[in-house]
Amino acid sequence: MNRFLKPFMTHGKVFRKLGFWTIGAIYFLILVGGIVRATGSGMGCPDWPRCFGTWVPPTDVSQLPSNFKEIYGEKLKGEVEFNAVKTWIEYINRLLGVAIGFLVFGTFVSSFISFRRKDNIIVFLSLLATILVGFEGWLGSKVVSSELHPVMITLHMILSVIIVLILLYAVARSYNYVIKVEDVVDKNSLSFLVSAAIFLTIGQVLLGTQVREVVDHVSNTLGNALRTEWASNLGGKFQMHAFFSIVIVFINFLIFYLIRKSVVEKGLLSKFANGLLITIGIELSTGLSLAYLGFPKLMQPIHLTLGTLAIGIQFVIFLFLNKERVFRSSASQV
Repeated sequence: MNRFLKPFMTHGKVFRKLGFWTIGAIYFLILVGGIVRATGSGMGCPDWPRCFGTWVPPTDVSQLPSNFKEIYGEKLKGEVEFNAVKTWIEYINRLLGVAIGFLVFGTFVSSFISFRRKDNIIVFLSLLATILVGFEGWLGSKVVSSELHPVMITLHMILSVIIVLILLYAVARSYNYVIKVEDVVDKNSLSFLVSAAIFLTIGQVLLGTQVREVVDHVSNTLGNALRTEWASNLGGKFQMHAFFSIVIVFINFLIFYLIRKSVVEKGLLSKFANGLLITIGIELSTGLSLAYLGFPKLMQPIHLTLGTLAIGIQFVIFLFLNKERVFRSSASQV
């Protein structure tokens, strides 16, 4: 048995690959969650964990009890006409959440096999992510029971980002055994700049959730016929969000410039810097499309997902800039 496991334990290849796919899957779930929000499908299943009282939701109103309007009318906030599309969008979101829970658990099992004797921190972080995924499922039930309370939605999204950061740290720590990150001139100043970028981007994402609530209010007031006028009626939070987007673009471009300028030899950090700049650029373009093209629904979840992706890339850059300190207690190479 040990002979069979040795190739997997050598450098934790399975753990890194599984961790990579798990992180990607969580980002995809954030995208799907944004689609749920943008399409107004959050109450497509008015109960939890079942959907309209069944494990497989209905596809037609004829499959519902005759008094379903009385049963679910209050939770559906007056929208008592059954909408199969919204129901299945929310149900697919739930199924993806369950599947990702198994992926995170698989990542923990893989970390235990590969690193239990060499780096218990990786095992602990993977276990913590697994526990938080279970808590995230419970929090999802509270989102439904609270009838999509804005605070609960925001907490649900924040916890997803926290899980991603935990897994990123674990995977990056495992890569520290098998790769060399290029040296950077004036690493401390650049590290501080990246820290500031992470802080600002997280704040920007949270502010964006507040702007989203204002958008919902304005859309209910003006209606779809006046979508192009929504932006001019969003008030101070939207203007603040727009201002900080300029600041964030500037600081991330500065990070890209300094990394490209100061690395001794182009390599891993340079690639992440390129990815960060591309992500921020696309994020800016989606934000502009929301503001000037009447908030197209497709752009809303993409905008949110790119914001959380930028945070992840910034965090990885920070880790590798400070790898001697943050990975200091790593054991010798496995």
